[in-house]
Amino acid sequence: MTRTLASQTPEKMGEQVLLKGWVHVRRDHGKIVFIDLRDRSGLVQIVLTPKLAGHLHAEDVVYITGQVVARPDQLVNPKLASGTVEVRADRVELVSKAAKLPFDMGGVDLNLELPTLLDYRSLVLRHPKVQAIFKVQAVLINAFREALLSQDFLEFQAPVIIPAIPEGGAEVFKFPYFKSQAYLSQSPQLYKSLLVGAFERVFSVNKIFRAEPSVTTRHLTEATSLDAELGFIDSWTEVQDLEEYVVKYIFARLSDKCAAELALFHATIPQVPAKIPVIKLRDAQEIIFQRTGRDCRREKDLAPEDEREICLYTTEKLGSELVFISHFLTAKKPFYVYPDPENSEYAYSVDLLGRGVEWSSGGQRLHDYATILEHVKTWGLQPEDVELYLQSFRYGVPPLGGFALGAERMTMNILGLKNIREASLFPRDLERVDVRLSSLKK
Repeated sequence: MTRTLASQTPEKMGEQVLLKGWVHVRRDHGKIVFIDLRDRSGLVQIVLTPKLAGHLHAEDVVYITGQVVARPDQLVNPKLASGTVEVRADRVELVSKAAKLPFDMGGVDLNLELPTLLDYRSLVLRHPKVQAIFKVQAVLINAFREALLSQDFLEFQAPVIIPAIPEGGAEVFKFPYFKSQAYLSQSPQLYKSLLVGAFERVFSVNKIFRAEPSVTTRHLTEATSLDAELGFIDSWTEVQDLEEYVVKYIFARLSDKCAAELALFHATIPQVPAKIPVIKLRDAQEIIFQRTGRDCRREKDLAPEDEREICLYTTEKLGSELVFISHFLTAKKPFYVYPDPENSEYAYSVDLLGRGVEWSSGGQRLHDYATILEHVKTWGLQPEDVELYLQSFRYGVPPLGGFALGAERMTMNILGLKNIREASLFPRDLERVDVRLSSLKK
């Protein structure tokens, strides 16, 4: 008999079906036992005799054969795709016996502290609400791809092993590489820029690595970066316009495909107007000063509390939970940023903030070889360390720009998660690589 998924059972009314899945919850009611069977499509209720149910308990893997029947009207569950039916079991095959669980997996919420969520990751990932996080993330990443493919972009995979540290800023991981030294990439930026010289429009979904010795609720050591770069632009605002198109495309896909998952978290898609507002860094800092009295007007960047405040402002005054912040200090950005000709102290750079958190960074890049080479030296880099990048521009690259979105950061923010580690399948940070590093110390 061909397998039937839980979500397909309403289509099989009166038929014999074969279901395969996990025991999610068992409820004993004297002469009758109810089991919620879980598979990749959701849950379906099974009705068994105590003899058939035997010693089954949560997370046992079972094959169940039975007849699909209508639930009594008063027992219909509108929250389930299979909520109008149940399966009366004729045969139960125990395929894999689960050990006793360390905590209850049957509730709508797990209500566990973060360390426990991560210590039992392989088990926790079976919970429907935890799975919903990564269904949302999968749709988000796929929508990023769809949006750019529709605009004639080419996908590529950037290397994560790099020969030098071109970005500056965050700490990097270095390691022996045969007889030399190499690093884990902080960003595919240089590779996507040089590929503009070959393909004009490129994007990647890449892992990036930051060896920052801190533990916060919004940073990961290994994260997923959604990068895009395009050539032949006339202005940095084309980068902003492309990013706005991509983000709104993602929102539309999430609304269409993830309504049930969003509802589990009582989450809504961020509110945005026809055009996401753009505020220059110094103007944003002045707004923050006027609203709070906190003087950040000469800082090179926005602190976390500043990001929250400017997002509160745009939500209240401009009806937008997202805002672009532009024109950061040129000297505080990587060597390839494009200075504003009207005031070279500031760059054609732009970050996207969403609901009080930075979602992305981007902007226009330098494309003139001589200027890039001058900046490389001014920023204290060695030309030979970025030779492959320089080689591309030596032979002509058009005006270009791009952006990078953080997949985990967006997922966390949209769903209202408290910690970004909840939005990473297998989070890495200062204290953990699958297991707590402290547990490995002798």
